[in-house]
Amino acid sequence: MQFYSTNGQCQPASLKEAVMQGLAPDGGLFMPERIPVIPRAFFNNIGEMNIREISYVVADLLLGQDIESEEIQKIVNDTFSFDVPLARLDDNIYALELFHGPTLAFKDVGARFLARVISHYSGKEGRTVKVIVATSGDSGGAVANGFLNVPGVEVYVVYPSGCLTQLQRAQFTIPGSNIHPIEVIGNFDDCQRIVKECLADQELRRSTGLTSANSINICRLIPQLFYFFHAYASLVHRLGHLPGIVVSVPCGNLGNLTAGLLAREMGLPISRFVVANNVNDTTVRYLHTGIFDPRRAVRTVACAMDVGNPSNIQRIRCIFDTPGHSSLPEILHGYSYTDEDILGTISDTYSINSYLTDPHGAAALRALREDLKEGETGVFLETAHPSKFPRAIESATGVTFPAVDASSLAKVHIPRISSSADALKKTLASQTIGSGATL
Repeated sequence: MQFYSTNGQCQPASLKEAVMQGLAPDGGLFMPERIPVIPRAFFNNIGEMNIREISYVVADLLLGQDIESEEIQKIVNDTFSFDVPLARLDDNIYALELFHGPTLAFKDVGARFLARVISHYSGKEGRTVKVIVATSGDSGGAVANGFLNVPGVEVYVVYPSGCLTQLQRAQFTIPGSNIHPIEVIGNFDDCQRIVKECLADQELRRSTGLTSANSINICRLIPQLFYFFHAYASLVHRLGHLPGIVVSVPCGNLGNLTAGLLAREMGLPISRFVVANNVNDTTVRYLHTGIFDPRRAVRTVACAMDVGNPSNIQRIRCIFDTPGHSSLPEILHGYSYTDEDILGTISDTYSINSYLTDPHGAAALRALREDLKEGETGVFLETAHPSKFPRAIESATGVTFPAVDASSLAKVHIPRISSSADALKKTLASQTIGSGATL
C-alpha cells in the first residue's frame, strides 16, 4: 500500500515511511492511495465475529502488503487486551464504550496499535526513535501507556498548561520511564502547531528519528476503523442484519470521524455521521457554511474537543473530493453545544437512563437524539470514562470518584515552554529533559 500527501507536493510513501515520518515532507497528512472495499461476504457472518477477528480482517486488507499476516495478527491481539462493549440506552440508541483500556479512553486502541507497529519497524533499524504527541486530554496517557518501556523509543507528551485534569496528567507523568512530559504555555492548537512545525523540520527529523503519535500519523488512525465495524457487528448480533446505522461522534481533531468515514468507504453500512462539537465549533460551522474558519479554542468541560483548527479536516476533504462522491451535508450532520447543554445531558441521562456519560459522550448523545429519525438505529461514541472528569460529573449528577494519586506529578521535573517550535526543538534536542524552567 502506498500513501499520498493531502498537500500533493511530494512522492507517495510506503507504509514504513508514512509511519516513521508521521507527517509528509510537504506538511500534509498521509492517506492511502487506494481504499479497498471489503467483500460483501464478510458481512454475512459479522455478527458472530469478535473485535479481534474483525480487526485482523480489516488490518490485513489495509496493511497486509507491508506487514506479514502473522505479525498483524499479533499486533491486533496485543492491542485488544480489553473489551469494547455496546450498551443499550433506549430502544434505538446504543453507547459504544471505548474506555475499557488501560488509560480509560478510546485512544488506547490507536496508541497501542501504533506502538507495536513502530516497534516492529524500529527494531529492524536498531536506532532510537523519538515519538512526539500533542494532547488535549487523553492522547497523552494512551500513548504513554502504549509505549511505556518499549526498547529504543523515547516519548514526548506535549500538553497545554492548565487544560487537563489531574488524572489525565498523572497518566503520562511516570518517573524514571521513557515518557517525558512537556508543558506548553498555550492551548491544544498551539501544541499541535509546534509539533507539526518540528515534524516538518527535515534535519531535526533525521537527527532525532522523530515521528508523531497523534492521529496525523496514519497508523494511529487506521486502528480506529476497527471499532466502527465492531459496533455494527454487535448490533447485527442483537438485532439481525441492518441496512445502515447512524453514528454520532464527539469531534475535536477529527481523527475518529475520519476513521469512521474510511470504514464507510470500505463498505461498512453507515448511513450518516452526526458531528458533535462543544462551543469550539469550527467543524460544525464548516458543515453548515462550507467555509473552514479556524478560531482560537476556548476551555470547556469537554476538553478533548477544545480544538479550533482540526488537522484531519484535510483527510476528510480528500475523501469527499473523490469524483461522484456524496456531498458533505448528505453524510455529515453537525451540532454544537455549550457547557450547560453538556452538563444538562449528563444529568438527564443519569436520572432517566441510569447511565453515566463523560462530557464528550454526552455531546454525541445529545446530537444523536436531535438527528435520529424514527425507525433508525444510532450509536454514539463514549470516548472516555466519566471518572476522568470528576468535577463535571459531580456538578451534573452528584456522583463522586476517589481522589487521584498524583504523587508522580511531584517527582518529575516538567519543562514549561513557550508556544514556539524553537522552544520545543531545544527541548527535544537536549540530552536530559529539563529542570522546569520556562524556555
